[in-house]
Amino acid sequence: MISTTSSDHITIEAPGRICLFGDHQDYLGLPVIACAINRKIVLSAKRNNFEYFEIFMPDVSSERCISIFEPFDVLEPHDFFASALRVARQYGCIPNTGYTIEIKSNIPINAGVSSSSALVVAWIHFLLKAFGCNQTITPQFIAQLAYESEVLEHNAPGGRMDQYTIALGNILYIDTSKDLAFKTIGTSLNGLILAESGIPKETIGLLSRLRTKAIEAINYVKKKYPSFNIKTATMDDYDQFSKEIPADLTPYFYAAIKNHSITQQALKGFEKEPFDTKLIGKLMNEHHQVLKENLKITVPKIDKLINIALNAGAYGAKIVGSGGGGSIVVLAPEDKKEAILNSLMDNGANAVYEVPITQGTLST
Repeated sequence: MISTTSSDHITIEAPGRICLFGDHQDYLGLPVIACAINRKIVLSAKRNNFEYFEIFMPDVSSERCISIFEPFDVLEPHDFFASALRVARQYGCIPNTGYTIEIKSNIPINAGVSSSSALVVAWIHFLLKAFGCNQTITPQFIAQLAYESEVLEHNAPGGRMDQYTIALGNILYIDTSKDLAFKTIGTSLNGLILAESGIPKETIGLLSRLRTKAIEAINYVKKKYPSFNIKTATMDDYDQFSKEIPADLTPYFYAAIKNHSITQQALKGFEKEPFDTKLIGKLMNEHHQVLKENLKITVPKIDKLINIALNAGAYGAKIVGSGGGGSIVVLAPEDKKEAILNSLMDNGANAVYEVPITQGTLST
C-alpha cells in the first residue's frame, strides 16, 4: 500500500525497463520477462497554491501549464499528462490545488527502454500521492492506471508490460492475458549491459502493423480449428497449422509460438539457483534471431552491435524495444564485461553502460 500526502513537496522516481523475453508478445496476451533498470525519471513537485500545474521538463526544453480543472474532453495524440488526469479522475483522484513540477530523466529517449511509460507511471503516481483516490493505492494499481492512460485512452497497440515492470520493479514474469498475473523472479542480474544505437526506434506504426499481422494469422487458424489456443501452442502446432495461413502471415504465426516457447524456457533458467546465465544468454540470442529474421524489426547498426558483443564474449544479446532502432541489451560474463563495453563503444554505440536491476516507482 502507498500512502497519500498533504506535503508541500513530493518526489516521485520511476525507472526505465528492459524486455528480456517476450517482445511483441504482450499485445497477444502472452507472457513476458522484463526488468526495471537503474535509469530513472525524477518528478519533483512543490505546492504552488494556484489552480494549475506548472510543468518544466528541462531535458527536452519543454514547459507546460495545465489547469487543475481542465477536463480534456478531446485528447491530443500522445498527450499522456491529459489522459492520466482523465483516468485518475475516474478513480476519485480530484486535484484541488496546483503544483510546480520539474521532471528530469537519464532514461534514453526513443531507445527502447520505455522513457514515455516511465513518465506516465511517475505522473500517475504523483497524482495519486498528492490527491488520493477511492481505492487502495498499490504499485499494481499505479501500473493499471498508467496502462489505461497510455494505451486504452489513446487506443494504442501496446500491452501492459511497460507500465507493470516500471511500477513493480525487479525482474518480473508477467502473464499479460486478460486475467493478468505476475511474479518477481529475481532482484539482480549481473552482467546486464545496455548499448544505445543512436537510431530512434519506431513504436506506434511498427507495433500496430505487427500486432495486426499476428492476430490475423492466429485468426486464420482459429476459424478452422476453434479450439486452437495460442497460449498453449507448441512448435508442433506451428508445423500442423501453418499450412492454413497465407504465406505472408506465417512469419508472424511462427514468431508468436516460437517466442512464447523461448520465454517459457527462459523462466526455467531464472528459476534455478543461481540463475542459469548461459542458458538465459543462449535464449536471448534465439529470441533476437526471431525478431530479426521473422518480424524483421532490426536495422544494420543493431545487428552490428549484436555481433560485436557476441564476438567479445557475451553470453547473449538482443534488440530492446519495439524495433526499427533503439538499443541492445547484452548479458556478459563477469570477466568479459570490460572488453564488451569497450568493443561496443569503439564500434559505433552512442553510449554503453551497465544497467543494474532496481525496484519500481518510489515516492518521498
